[in-house]
Amino acid sequence: MHTDSAPGGDSTARDGTSASPDRAEVSFGFTIESRLDPGSRTRSPYSLGQGSVHGRTGVIRTPHGDIQTPAFIPVGTKATVKAVRPEEMRELGAQALLANAYHLYLQPGADLVDEAGGLAAFMNWHGPTFTDSGGFQVMSLGSGFKKVISMEAAADKAGFDDDATAAGKERLSFVDDDGVNFKSHLDGSLHRFTPEISMRVQHQLGADIMFAFDELTTLMNSRAYQEESLERTRLWAIRCIEEHKKLTAERSAPGFAGLPGGKPYQALFGVIQGAQYEDLRRKACRDLGAMDFDGYGIGGALEKESLGTIVGWCNDELPEDRPRHLLGISEPNDMFTAVRAGADTFDCVQPSRVARNGAVYTAYGRYNVNNAASERNWDPIEPGCECYTCQNYSRAYLRHLFKAKEMLFSTLCTIHNEHYTVRLVEKMREAIADGTFDEYEEETLGRFYGSGPAGQRG
Repeated sequence: MHTDSAPGGDSTARDGTSASPDRAEVSFGFTIESRLDPGSRTRSPYSLGQGSVHGRTGVIRTPHGDIQTPAFIPVGTKATVKAVRPEEMRELGAQALLANAYHLYLQPGADLVDEAGGLAAFMNWHGPTFTDSGGFQVMSLGSGFKKVISMEAAADKAGFDDDATAAGKERLSFVDDDGVNFKSHLDGSLHRFTPEISMRVQHQLGADIMFAFDELTTLMNSRAYQEESLERTRLWAIRCIEEHKKLTAERSAPGFAGLPGGKPYQALFGVIQGAQYEDLRRKACRDLGAMDFDGYGIGGALEKESLGTIVGWCNDELPEDRPRHLLGISEPNDMFTAVRAGADTFDCVQPSRVARNGAVYTAYGRYNVNNAASERNWDPIEPGCECYTCQNYSRAYLRHLFKAKEMLFSTLCTIHNEHYTVRLVEKMREAIADGTFDEYEEETLGRFYGSGPAGQRG
């Protein structure tokens, strides 16, 4: 474990200069506190590959508070983590929440959220917020294909049409070099997103961290299309920065929206694409790394088995003094691999989505709490867990709620899963700081994936 020799670690303000306590005008920054030993090597057979080692701990500073990294960022797509109050998310340890610009643009409208004082005020969340750009919807609405496609599927892409739509899906979006036309999934109305519109929407939503508009491809797309899309995303990134600077100047002016100091600064992250191709990933990182972004999102389609390798490629190239967010991962081996490779934050809907169907995470694996083994089991989901659900409710009661189709079931299981995931990454941070990350990964993944059916344990 290597700790930066400078007092307080390496600190960078949003304008790239060295941050100091007397620079009150700086409302966004990132400080590196400690680093994973570059010689660190995974010992777990359940890890997702050994790439370059860039793991570190740090602090992201935002106008709404600090984020201790690495950190898992729960997803509240429509300004809510489904079934859970913001107060409960704070109590279980969440430091920040991520919402979806596309969905909030359609409902209730970005102007309404802006009028409410921004996303955090609108949802009564007293902490940092992220919004994604709507780039994911370009692909998911356009083709209906999932973000992560197995290498088996990718290897079988002979004859795949880059304009193909998944079986049983209607194409709802159409991409051109200027932007995207799409139909609302709510009412079929027609809309258009461009880099400029995405920036305006996200500025109105008021998140502390927002992402540049990008195009997400699938592993099924041809190499030629990946290159074309990468260039489109690069040009969109330039346009996003230009619009972001214009909107920042406008909205931060004294008196804007009746605020003496105007709106606080919102950080803009560029998004790295390139699918499974090393040269394209590295090119994207060099191109966007030279631009005036506050941080970077590592996105795009990638095969799970190469997660560590691909994130390592990206972090070999990206500026070390900017935070890096990995979009859309949540399983324990995903997270260990991503943190080792240098992801500072990451998000996913998985903990809340599977909770609503009865799947819960424990140290000994994932199981369905609504199974027969829970019918007369008076233990909590996981003995020793400190979450609200485990401190107060039995598996038998949770199974009853599920069978009775009671809404409280989703609330209680989501609280547990989000607590499990947030706390797992908190412990990774602690392990990097004290030099025990390799041992913690080996022990944790061995228990989780190698212990047999978790739901049968007493």
